[in-house]
Amino acid sequence: MKNRFSIGEMAKLHNTTIKTLRYYDEINLLKPIHTDINNGYRYYSTEQFEQLNTIHYLKELGFSLKEIKGHLDHRDIDGFLYLLEEQKRLTEEKIKELERIKRRFQNRIKDIKLAREKKEMGVPIIRERKERKIVRLMEKISSEPELEISLRQLENMCNMNSSIFIGGVGLTVSIDNLLNNKFNEYSSIFILIEEDDIQSPLVTTLPEGNYACIYYNGNHNDSPEHYRNLLNWIQDKGLQIMGDSIERTIIDHYISGSKDDYLTEIQIPIKC
Repeated sequence: MKNRFSIGEMAKLHNTTIKTLRYYDEINLLKPIHTDINNGYRYYSTEQFEQLNTIHYLKELGFSLKEIKGHLDHRDIDGFLYLLEEQKRLTEEKIKELERIKRRFQNRIKDIKLAREKKEMGVPIIRERKERKIVRLMEKISSEPELEISLRQLENMCNMNSSIFIGGVGLTVSIDNLLNNKFNEYSSIFILIEEDDIQSPLVTTLPEGNYACIYYNGNHNDSPEHYRNLLNWIQDKGLQIMGDSIERTIIDHYISGSKDDYLTEIQIPIKC
C-alpha cells in the first residue's frame, strides 16, 4: 500500500491547505517525512496522519500553534492536562461573557419593542420603577459634542464596550435646573448595566420609587417643551419632586432613519 503522499494529497486528505502545511513545516510543527532535494517536493506518510489530526483537534479547542508545538515536542500528560484545564477555564469565561451579551441584547430588544407599542405620546403618567444599576459620570453637558466626549470617557473609565449600549445611555437634569426651567444643561451621563462584575467607583443606582414619566417622538433636542409639560402636570397634581430627572432616547437616528420613530422618555422621581 502506498505510504508516501505529496503535500497536495496530504492537504486534500485532511481538508486543509498546502499553504497551511508549508507553514507547519516552517515552524517545525509538522515536518514532511521526506523532502526531495532536487525539486523541493514534500512527502508525508500515514504515521503523520494522527499528528496532523491532533493539531487540528487542539486548534479546534482553541490552543495556539505555540501551545500545540510545546505539547507535541514534550508529549507530557501532566502538561497536556494543564492545557486542557486552562482552555476549559477560558471557555467558561467566554460562555459567561456571551451570556452577559445575550442579556444586553434581550434587554435592548425588549426596550425597543415596548417603545414601539407606546400609543399616547406627550401624556404624563406615573410609573413605579425598580432600582436600576448604572455607571454614572457627573459632568456638565450642554451640547452634542460634549455628550459624545463624556460618553467615551465614561466607557473608558469603566472598561466598557460602546457597541452594546445602544439605547442604554441616559442623561440627568439636576433638581435645581428643573426647578429653574433650565433643561438644556445636563448634570450627568449614565449607562444602564445588567452585570454585577463591573468594578468602578462610578457604579451607582437609580433609586426605586414612583416617577412622573412622559414619552415623546423626538430626541434630546426636543426635550424642553416636554419637561415644561411634565412639570406643570406634577404641579397640578400636587406632587413633590424628589431628585434629578432621567432622560433617555430609546430610538434615535442610529436605529431608524424616520424621525417619526424617534422615542425619548423623561422620568422625574416624585413623592405622591
